[in-house]
Amino acid sequence: MQNAFSARATSSGASTPAAGNRWLQLIIAIVCMILIANLQYGWTLFVQPLNTAHHWSIADIQVAFSIFVALETWLTPLQGWIVDRLGPNTGPKLMIAFGGILVAVAWIINSIADSLGMLYFGAVLSGTGAGAVYATCVGNAVKWFPDRRGLAVGLTAAGFGAGAALSVIPIRAVIAADGYQAAFFWFGLVQGAIIFVLAWLMRGPLAGEAPAAASVKVVQTTQSYTPRAMLATPVFWIMYIMFLLVAASGLMATAQVALIARDFHIANNVLLFGGTALTVALLVDNVCNGLARPLFGWISDNIGREKTMALAFGLGGISYWLLGALGTTPWLFVIFAGLIFLTWGEIYSLFPSTCTDSFGSRYATANLSFLYTAKGVAAFLEPLANVLKAATGSWQTVFVVTAIMNFVTVALALFVLRPLRVRQTASPAEAGHFAGAH
Repeated sequence: MQNAFSARATSSGASTPAAGNRWLQLIIAIVCMILIANLQYGWTLFVQPLNTAHHWSIADIQVAFSIFVALETWLTPLQGWIVDRLGPNTGPKLMIAFGGILVAVAWIINSIADSLGMLYFGAVLSGTGAGAVYATCVGNAVKWFPDRRGLAVGLTAAGFGAGAALSVIPIRAVIAADGYQAAFFWFGLVQGAIIFVLAWLMRGPLAGEAPAAASVKVVQTTQSYTPRAMLATPVFWIMYIMFLLVAASGLMATAQVALIARDFHIANNVLLFGGTALTVALLVDNVCNGLARPLFGWISDNIGREKTMALAFGLGGISYWLLGALGTTPWLFVIFAGLIFLTWGEIYSLFPSTCTDSFGSRYATANLSFLYTAKGVAAFLEPLANVLKAATGSWQTVFVVTAIMNFVTVALALFVLRPLRVRQTASPAEAGHFAGAH
């Protein structure tokens, strides 16, 4: 087996038709991710109107969001497997078209839902559709860009992380003018239709189309592992634990920003141009969340995945600690909360890149989807923040715990994951046992 650290040829570079096509594929994927972003990040705009219109409890309405997140996460291994099974010409097209149809139908159902059961059914469809689009777009990015995998996945994930910013104001305007039903109907119809049309332009790279990886700084296998073979390796499970730790720590803090600001008694302090500390913090947080994905993806392409993880998660651990210690000062709250978002959002670029580096691109869509289920597990750990806060009467314990989770992940990246990945990619016997060459 070719040594993973050896330099690889890059003669298939930027001037070939395939190279031009891959940038088009990346742009289409980013647009599709932007179009599904408000299914998750725009949901909060509909909660109060639904409560007012139907007198359903907020808790009951939010069950729909939980259903969405669960299915958007847990169905992706099956969807990714179907994409890889159908092949590069057919798989991405059909799965994204399928997702576009479900996105449209789901929000149209939400627009006419007169019972919680119908609202939950809409969530089933929207979660399934969003997962289909997400998994396929990220899978396509890692396949087309082995030489810039971190940057490509980061840009794709940024479309989902920051894309809702483009539609929040229009959705609020439609809700204010014509009601939430109109917003659900028209945004669902238009977004789903555009995704459906773009789907037919999507495809994965054929054999030899994607350029060879150029950087000796990134450990990459020359084999392709099936999902079953991947699940039999310690590398996958170390990455899963690391993803889980960082995702859970991020959710424990980021999901509570407004509550923390209020408990710190700085939420309504005016900071900038009439904006309160909470308003400024939320703006900065969203920008940092979107920026983190391509930024750290690009850094990882240049200095390596594990070193970038250590940099990001180490800074994240320090930021959690400092937010707990100094966050009662409004500007410091804004700064350290922003740093937490900056060092948390990049998991959606670093881990997909590392996964494909470790297990190859042939089954990348399915393999990434198995790793992505850690997000669903992490969601169940997020309420621990409230449990810790209630038990201790302070957010300080929460920040200490989340800081430790990040520091543990740094140690795993440098002293466990990297040695394991080097051994796995350097051992022909092990590679031959777990995977067939493609």
